[in-house]
Amino acid sequence: MDYKYTRVGVILLILGVLGVVLNRKNLIIMLMSIELMLLAVSFLFLKISKVIDNIIGQIFTLMILTVAAAESAIGLAIFVAYYRIRGTIGVSSLNLLRG
Repeated sequence: MDYKYTRVGVILLILGVLGVVLNRKNLIIMLMSIELMLLAVSFLFLKISKVIDNIIGQIFTLMILTVAAAESAIGLAIFVAYYRIRGTIGVSSLNLLRG
């Protein structure tokens, strides 16, 4: 069995988790790290789907990519609107959004 692709997927997943954990200041980088995690998981789903010869992993990948695209578009729109109002998108300034 070929483990190269599994290693690549796991490395991408670890990089995404480290991006979220280590970078708590910049929301754009946190959003990109979440996208990287979603893409790594979908990559692993595709690889496992091919190995076990089942289409379910490919269906899950389509669902994950749909959710990732929607999350990216909505998150970026919120960040742009917030940046226009406040002039910054730092995590410390987001405490003002709490009601």
